[in-house]
Amino acid sequence: MRAWGMTHRGAVREQNQDSFRIVELGSALLCVVCDGMGGALAGDVASDLAVEVFCENVSAAARSRDTAAVLRTAVLAANNAVFEKAYSDPAYYGMGTTLVAAFVTPRQTLVVNVGDSRAYQIDRNGINRITNDHSLVEDLVRRGELTPDQARFHPKKNLITRALGAEPLVDCDIFRPSLRQGDHLLLCSDGLINTLCSQEILYETIHGGPEDDCCQRMIDIALQRGAPDNVTAVLIRI
Repeated sequence: MRAWGMTHRGAVREQNQDSFRIVELGSALLCVVCDGMGGALAGDVASDLAVEVFCENVSAAARSRDTAAVLRTAVLAANNAVFEKAYSDPAYYGMGTTLVAAFVTPRQTLVVNVGDSRAYQIDRNGINRITNDHSLVEDLVRRGELTPDQARFHPKKNLITRALGAEPLVDCDIFRPSLRQGDHLLLCSDGLINTLCSQEILYETIHGGPEDDCCQRMIDIALQRGAPDNVTAVLIRI
């Protein structure tokens, strides 16, 4: 297994509120992307803190047989850390962050998410979104009131319904994608998916060039298209 990651503040924002981390835990790999709430105070503090606390908690319990429980506990710990900081200092009031993470071992892969950062499974047969956005437009898509293409360009597409730090407790989704050797797993913030479509992500991953340049190529495309938001991508090859 190998992983590569990159983040950029984009072409418009003055500050990068995205954070990511790649951690090797023996034969396992832990990768996480957090996107600080763009309209809130100190989104960069929220995303940095969530990444740090989440990774610390997973690392401390990485040998547990119940990986899903470890990930849920780590999400709750990260949520608590962001929530307490947000409500203990007026400078950070209202901050929050999304989180999407993957824990990959030779035997299994688990993906956890809160918010609208995403995970994709990519192989030569195509690209498949693993996660479900916790957002207003995703709810409208599920109810059949919007198509996925309409959702991409909806004026309220950035309104999320779940985030770390927003409430004392938070629910997360956990997925167990079936990955084979040679498959790829992409974690990304919405700054990437709002500028590249899934087929472009598929092309760059499989056909665009060397794997270790893939994140750079996708971010370069986002920048060429104006990149109105921070952009982060972490690519894992199984």
